[in-house]
Amino acid sequence: MAQFRSSESLTPVVRNLLIANGLVFIAQSVFEQQGMYLELWGALWPIQSGNFKIWQLITHMFMHGGILHIFFNMFGLIMFGKILENFWGAKRFFQFYLICGIVAGIAHLLLSGSEGYAIGASGAVMGILAGFAYLFPNTPLFLFLIPIPIKAKWLIPGLMALDVFGAVSSQPSNIAHWAHLGGAAAGLLLVIIWNKSNRKTFY
Repeated sequence: MAQFRSSESLTPVVRNLLIANGLVFIAQSVFEQQGMYLELWGALWPIQSGNFKIWQLITHMFMHGGILHIFFNMFGLIMFGKILENFWGAKRFFQFYLICGIVAGIAHLLLSGSEGYAIGASGAVMGILAGFAYLFPNTPLFLFLIPIPIKAKWLIPGLMALDVFGAVSSQPSNIAHWAHLGGAAAGLLLVIIWNKSNRKTFY
């Protein structure tokens, strides 16, 4: 989605999240070939479906629906997650990631009206993007195929605006827009609370 230069090495939590998501994705494929679907257990199902379990608010974050789905989520995690982990430390970043993902799931359950299940780390990643935009608003980012740098404070809210449009649109979509927005809102609120007395560190 965007390019941002930072330290080259992966941070511990980001690395472990990549491994966990990769292993679950492989397991999904292997079990599916045997006629067994991990989504029945780990995806986030609507409460009224009869398949909903409380742990799905966490497990759905580690499941994906295809190569492109997991690629873009893990790309965002790598590009922006390691920056926030370096900024906060591993423990706080992991808390941030889980909270954003859980709130994203709750937002999806309450607001989407979807009858199908939801999977993916997109809500948590959108929280990371929101946190990055608040902490590093003037960082220039480059979208794929667009050679013009756009500051994070404009580009990331622009992406969120697309989710708002998708969420209120009457057009059918398999994108969990409310989950994205819930994760972004959680991320923004957390960084405001955590950094309200430390604004001098922003740039």
